[in-house]
Amino acid sequence: MKKLVKVIALVLCFAMIAAFAACGGNKTDDQTTTAPANPGTAEAAFKIGLIGPLTGGAAIYGNAAKYGAQIAVDEINAKGGIQFEYKAEDDEHDPEKSVNAYNTLCDWGMQVLVGPITTKPAVAVSAEAAEDRVFCLTPSASSTDVINGKDNMFQVCFTDPNQGTASADYIADNFAGKSVAVIYKNDDAYSQGIRDTFVAEAGAKGITVAYEGTFTDATATDFSVQVTAAKAANAEVVFLPMYYEPASIILKQAKDIDYAPVFFGVDGMDGILGMEGFDTTLAEGVMLLTPFSADDPKAADFVAAYQAAYGEIPNQFAADGYDAVYIIYEALQKAGCTADMSAADICEKLVAAMPTLSVNGLTGDGMTWDASGAVSKAPMAVVIKDGAYVTP
Repeated sequence: MKKLVKVIALVLCFAMIAAFAACGGNKTDDQTTTAPANPGTAEAAFKIGLIGPLTGGAAIYGNAAKYGAQIAVDEINAKGGIQFEYKAEDDEHDPEKSVNAYNTLCDWGMQVLVGPITTKPAVAVSAEAAEDRVFCLTPSASSTDVINGKDNMFQVCFTDPNQGTASADYIADNFAGKSVAVIYKNDDAYSQGIRDTFVAEAGAKGITVAYEGTFTDATATDFSVQVTAAKAANAEVVFLPMYYEPASIILKQAKDIDYAPVFFGVDGMDGILGMEGFDTTLAEGVMLLTPFSADDPKAADFVAAYQAAYGEIPNQFAADGYDAVYIIYEALQKAGCTADMSAADICEKLVAAMPTLSVNGLTGDGMTWDASGAVSKAPMAVVIKDGAYVTP
C-alpha cells in the first residue's frame, strides 16, 4: 500500500510540473532538454514561436513571414549574446486552428510569440495570450480588434484605420478629380476597417466615391456584378481593401469586360505576384500601399539572403516577420530579460519596454509603439511593373 501511495504521489507531482510549465507558468529553460541555438555561446536560448497560415489559401503570407523570421533568427544567433530557439506552427488562416497552434507552442515552452499572421486568427489567439500573459508581436494582423484591450499584444504593421486614411490621402494627392469605386469584404474586420476610414477620409478630401460594392466569404468567387457596376459608374480608380485572392479574380473579370481603371490596394494584396497560376500581366499598373519594397536599397542584403535561401523575392510579409524578430531582440535587451525567466515575467517586462523603443527596420525607420500596441511608421506606395514591385 505504501508503495502505491508513493507511485500516486509521483504521478501527481509530474502532473503539477507539466501544468506549471505552460505558457503563463514560471517555466525556465533549465526544464527543457533543448540546447541553445548557438552552442558556441554561454547564453541560453529564448523560445520564440510563430503562428501563421503555412498551408491553404493564405500560405503566401504565412510562409513569407516564417522565412523572414528565420533569417533574422539566424543572423541574431550568429552574433552571439541573446540566442533564439524558433518554432513555427500552421493555422491555415483558421481561428480555431490558430488557438490549437498556440497551445502546441505553449506545450513546447514558448516564451514570446511572433504572430498570428492574419487578423481573425490573431483576434482569437490574442484573447488566450492576454489571459496567459504571453507577449505577442504580430507581423501583419492589422485590425485594431487584435490589440484592443490586450496590453500584451503589439503590431509591426500599421493599423487598418491608418491604411484607409493613408490610401485616401495618396489618391487625393495623386489622382485629384478622378472618381473612385470601392469593393470590400463586409464580413472581414480587416477589409471593413480599412474601407470605413478610407470613405471617411475620402469625404474630407473631396474624393468622389462613385460606387461601393461588397462581398462575403460565400460570394468571393464571382465579382462580375461589382466590376460591371464600377465600370458603369465611370470610376477611374478602384480601391480594393482586401487580400490578394479575391483581388486576382477582380483583375481578371475587369479585363474580360475591357475595364482598365487604376486599381489601388493595401498590404493584403502583397503576394499576388507569387500566387500559383496567376497571370501577372493582369496586375500590371496595380498600386498598393505597403511598408516594404524589395527594390529599396536598404533591403538589399535581406533580399539577397532571402533569394539565396528560398529562391524568390521577399514580399512585405517576409520583411514584417524579419522586423518582428529584431524588434523582440531589441525589446529583450532593453528590458533586461534572460532566457531562464518565465513567459509571464518576460511579458511584463516587454510590455513596459515597447513604448520606449525606436527601431529602424526594413518596414520603417524610427518605428515606435504606444501603450495600445499600435506602431507608428509611414507607409509607401509601390506599383507593379513588369511583374515586380517598384516605387513610382
